[in-house]
Amino acid sequence: ATIIFNLWLGFTNFATLFGAIISDAYIGRFKTIAYASFFSLLGLMTVTLTSWVHQLHPPPCNIQQHPETCVGPNKLQLGTLLLGLAFLTVGSGGIRPCSIPFGADQFDQRTEKGLEGMASYFNWYYLTFSVVLILAHTVIVYIQDNFSWVVGFGIPTGLMAGSIVLFFLGMRFYVRVKPQGSVFSGMARVIVAAHKKRNLKLPMKDDGTVEYYDPPVKPGVLSKLPLTNQFKFLNKAAVMADCDLRSDGVQANKWRLCSIQEVEEFKCLIRVIPVWSAGIILIVAVTTQAAFIIPQATKMDRHMGPNFEVPPGSISVISFITIGIWVPIYDRIVIPSLWRMRNFRISLLQRMGIGIIFAILAMFTAGFVERARRTRAVEMKQTSVFWLAPQLILSGLCESFNFIGQIEFFNSQFPDHMRSIANSLFPLSFAAASYLSSSLVAAVHKFTGRKDSPDWLNNDLDRGRLDHVYYLVAGLSVVNLLYFWYCAQSYQYKTGSQIEDLEEDKSLVV
Repeated sequence: ATIIFNLWLGFTNFATLFGAIISDAYIGRFKTIAYASFFSLLGLMTVTLTSWVHQLHPPPCNIQQHPETCVGPNKLQLGTLLLGLAFLTVGSGGIRPCSIPFGADQFDQRTEKGLEGMASYFNWYYLTFSVVLILAHTVIVYIQDNFSWVVGFGIPTGLMAGSIVLFFLGMRFYVRVKPQGSVFSGMARVIVAAHKKRNLKLPMKDDGTVEYYDPPVKPGVLSKLPLTNQFKFLNKAAVMADCDLRSDGVQANKWRLCSIQEVEEFKCLIRVIPVWSAGIILIVAVTTQAAFIIPQATKMDRHMGPNFEVPPGSISVISFITIGIWVPIYDRIVIPSLWRMRNFRISLLQRMGIGIIFAILAMFTAGFVERARRTRAVEMKQTSVFWLAPQLILSGLCESFNFIGQIEFFNSQFPDHMRSIANSLFPLSFAAASYLSSSLVAAVHKFTGRKDSPDWLNNDLDRGRLDHVYYLVAGLSVVNLLYFWYCAQSYQYKTGSQIEDLEEDKSLVV
């Protein structure tokens, strides 16, 4: 089951890139979300059926008392489950990269009010996401454990069906940005054209001696990107030479001459990649804590009062509650206060850097708490599960700053018609982090175990040294902070002039 879940999680994260490409290049975000929603509904219905129909799941058994009575799934049962997970993968691959940019499309970015509204939108989107996670980790888990798995799966299925109805009720009012064709073919053309003209000499400063191809932007593009000197060798792709244009002013060969807009759009992707890569180590820190928080909670005193015991899987709710409390404070109090008192706004890169600092603090705190828990366990004393609260609060603050900052950063720094691809980068970070975490765990198992002592990640936490793992990840996070600082110092924000004369009904809405 663990292998199937991990494989499915990896496929789901990678599927977002394919959904983003289909959306931005071919069918647009509205249709992608619509089709993906039906796939998600089919997936949830299939998974619900596996728990409802007796023939679609193995017979119940008590694996602890009578493991010999437990049988694995047959081909029909396993095939039905995999079919449901496949539907969910397709649905998630379409919804996750498109939902945020589709919402952002509804704001008029040519106005200050629209830009401010979009900034708040990202905060409230993630807040809503966190509230949903709180409900999933408490209400749904409680229903599945104490009532029925059928009801536990049936509730999300019903909610998904209702969300589809609500989504289509508003279809008359949506702004829909037209797809602009394959962005990756345009990037490939920039590379090829720059290589073909690699022997051209460009002046240190633009003195007017070199003429660049700069036609009007395509309909639906909201901003025109100016030529920059960063990655200057790519500018050669836009240099006009003899016979590069036909008599009607169109490129004679698109693989030899590209527009300034195409060159600068490719640069946007190149600039973002180093910053994106810094997020991978951050996610390793967050997921490392999430992976071991339940085993830690199982070893601790989980009583809250005389009659209630906190389920181990629900302790992580503290992190989501922190997000739910902090995000409104940050959006409605901190940002306006800084602007009124100091005329200062925290940049997106600064916000992401603060998140990395909180991740480092969370890892060191987790190490201290685990060391104290292990010491008390050796002395046959139990530690309250609420000792885990400080590291979970710090982790929640990390997500509030960095994760939301990443989402807003990718959406603001990518070209308008590439926002779905921009949003696929965040799930791709999780995919890369999961593989990196697996490699880290394998390395810990291999290099820390000795004949006379178990490795740090022994199945029995009291015999292992989980605190050392937390310190190791904290050290990697410190190095990652320095790397991020270097990337942020050299980062050049995207600039562009807004296209004021767009006729919204004709060029934006399809």
